[in-house]
Amino acid sequence: MSSLADRRARFRTLHHSGCFALPNPWDGGAAVRLAKAEFQALASTSAGAAWALGKADGEMSLNEVLEHLRFLVNVTDLPINADFEAGFADTPDGVAANVASCVETGVAGLSIEDKDPRTNSFFPREEAVDRIRAARAAIDRTGADVMLVGRCEAYLMKTLDLDEVIGRLNAYADAGADVVYAPGIKALEPTAEIVRRTKRPVNANLTATGLSVDDFAKVGVRRVSVGGALARATYDAFDGFAKLLADEGRLP
Repeated sequence: MSSLADRRARFRTLHHSGCFALPNPWDGGAAVRLAKAEFQALASTSAGAAWALGKADGEMSLNEVLEHLRFLVNVTDLPINADFEAGFADTPDGVAANVASCVETGVAGLSIEDKDPRTNSFFPREEAVDRIRAARAAIDRTGADVMLVGRCEAYLMKTLDLDEVIGRLNAYADAGADVVYAPGIKALEPTAEIVRRTKRPVNANLTATGLSVDDFAKVGVRRVSVGGALARATYDAFDGFAKLLADEGRLP
């Protein structure tokens, strides 16, 4: 296994040019198989990890998430980006403390989103920026070269306000985010506009778009993740096998 410093350096280098796929394993078996498929880095999925514990997305505790990240870091030699939800805290100081614990798991990157889990709506922009700034300061205090992803949860919008999304992403960049990401924007042209108008490498979401990594690469996206799509596909297949076994007493 390579050192954490080496993995973190490799991860940062991946963002300098080109575009790479960043698939999201939900357990050790998925992570090992993705490593064997020769992906260069992996990202956790809050949804997939929760489903593996029999929970809904967002129901994992901070300690459960940290333990899951430690496991993923140690099961392959690949850099791991953490889906760290909203930081598991109500205040910027709490976010900072939890981000420091996340860095200790060995991750190479972590994301902080701007959805308030208490209300299932956006944090006000100033508050969201304060939380990103606190996360950045916490990472810097550790001395670890861990990348920070600022997320705008665009899927919360009934009608996409792209100017608001881009304004938030640039504010998160100014507060210290190394990468920006707006999950829920799946079409190519809005993604291309985000690339044109933001200040940091852009993460795009491949889930159910009908697009490819190459399509996103052509508009300047640096990395493409799939969220809980791989876990959902696996569980959908499992449900089909289970129904066949229950109804007909056989497997395909």
